[in-house]
Amino acid sequence: MTTRKSSPKGLVSPIWLVLVGILSVQFGAGVAKSLFDEVEPTTIVWLRLVTSAVVLVAIIRPTLRGRSRQDWLVVVGFGASLGLMNWAIYQAFARIPLGIAVTVEFVGPLTLAILGSRRPRDLLWVGLAALGVLLLGFERADLSVAGVLFALLAGGAWATYILLSAQTGRRWQGFDGLVIASVVATVLLTPLALGRHSGELGDLRIVALGAAVGLLSSVIPYSCELVALRSLRPAVFGILMSLEPAAAALVGIVVLREYLTWVQWLAMVCVVAASVGATRSGSAIVDPVPD
Repeated sequence: MTTRKSSPKGLVSPIWLVLVGILSVQFGAGVAKSLFDEVEPTTIVWLRLVTSAVVLVAIIRPTLRGRSRQDWLVVVGFGASLGLMNWAIYQAFARIPLGIAVTVEFVGPLTLAILGSRRPRDLLWVGLAALGVLLLGFERADLSVAGVLFALLAGGAWATYILLSAQTGRRWQGFDGLVIASVVATVLLTPLALGRHSGELGDLRIVALGAAVGLLSSVIPYSCELVALRSLRPAVFGILMSLEPAAAALVGIVVLREYLTWVQWLAMVCVVAASVGATRSGSAIVDPVPD
């Protein structure tokens, strides 16, 4: 009689790991938004970045010696885009529903993916995404111009992050570049967090919840994606990441009681479908971070 041993490699499907990461990011965003009546979004963003930077530095311990000036310029730009992306999307969360903010933000990487393709059929995905945005414009319930603009800014920063991520990966070994970028983003936001709103950091409950947001929105998703990408094709990964807006909307309903209208759901479906289509056609969205 033989005993069958299960392989640790097959214990958890990489698809489930990506889905867990997506839900973790959005649940962290829901927890963060629930605190905005007590603290400024900037404070929570900074606590999130501090937590992820400390954990990543402790685990990965990046090598800093022997780097050129260009290496540092690229990784600093990478960190600046990471910090701006997180700061802008949290400002959007404070003004419009979670699901809508992530839907609008997704226009950034989706546009980048489509621009990277020369296939005429990708115009279909452009039109579908544009239809989604127009539908959000027609259904203005719970929307503010500032909230939408912050979400668009986050989307632009996300697209920049993707471009700089590729350059960083070529210049920095493994995840060293991501670790340094996390530290850079934290440093850049420190003056804002320790300025007008520094008194908010005296509340240990807020600090603890901010650290929890960092674990949920950064550390756990990074870990899940790192393991999943070892055996998951990039195209499949990109398609799964297209579910981010829907996950954000569901978390908004469960955690924040943010109910969307049928027009807003239709707009979200258009953007998600456009993202899936663009990814399947070969212009995969890569390196999604987390918002």
